[in-house]
Amino acid sequence: MATRIAIVGSAVGLHARPASLIANRAAEFDADVFLSLGSAAPVDASSLMGVMALGAEKGAEVTVTSESSEAAEAIADLIGRDLDA
Repeated sequence: MATRIAIVGSAVGLHARPASLIANRAAEFDADVFLSLGSAAPVDASSLMGVMALGAEKGAEVTVTSESSEAAEAIADLIGRDLDA
């Protein structure tokens, strides 16, 4: 299992636009990708509502896990970007 830690880079956190970009990218992989914040249960990264439900704000540490290291790296990279720019 590949695990990456990503710091949320979007000024508004993982709300509608950033969450949509992340969910769409995660859905492109054959492997499942999960996101978690703190001790909360992981959510499916390909679920727009799941990503938004994390409530991750700018600067929050999000844990990305997947059977695919490529998928985990790609999603962690997106989370770290300012997706509102």
